[in-house]
Amino acid sequence: MGEPTPSPRHSLLDLAPLELECMNMLWPLGEATVREIRDRLTPRRSRAYTTIMTIMDRLARKGVVERRKAGRAYVYRARLAAKDARSQALSQILENFFGGSKEALLAQLEAGVAVGVADQAANSSRPKSEARTGDVAGPAARSD
Repeated sequence: MGEPTPSPRHSLLDLAPLELECMNMLWPLGEATVREIRDRLTPRRSRAYTTIMTIMDRLARKGVVERRKAGRAYVYRARLAAKDARSQALSQILENFFGGSKEALLAQLEAGVAVGVADQAANSSRPKSEARTGDVAGPAARSD
């Protein structure tokens, strides 16, 4: 029995967060086994080998990665370079959220950066134990 035919309709915007994390570990390596990907993820968050194996299998079924058998393990390779994947994702965001308007995207980025800098400055000048005015849950629920 051969590999299932990958579905070309999947995009990187369809990936779950852990799938994208695995891709971000795979891209710099070029190709890697589940163990190599898992080892690179471990400093951030330890995951079971079988969890990463399942994620990589899903990515193969989605057509995002190719795999070949090498001994007892599969070796995975991204079907799209990281640069091309970012370009594709950004194009989809531009079309789907901003109607193709680069100006609207840039305006959103500038507004978002300005808001982010202002929030960061306000948060750094206040003790972490102090609740923000208007916080519903108070300091116990904050994840600073």
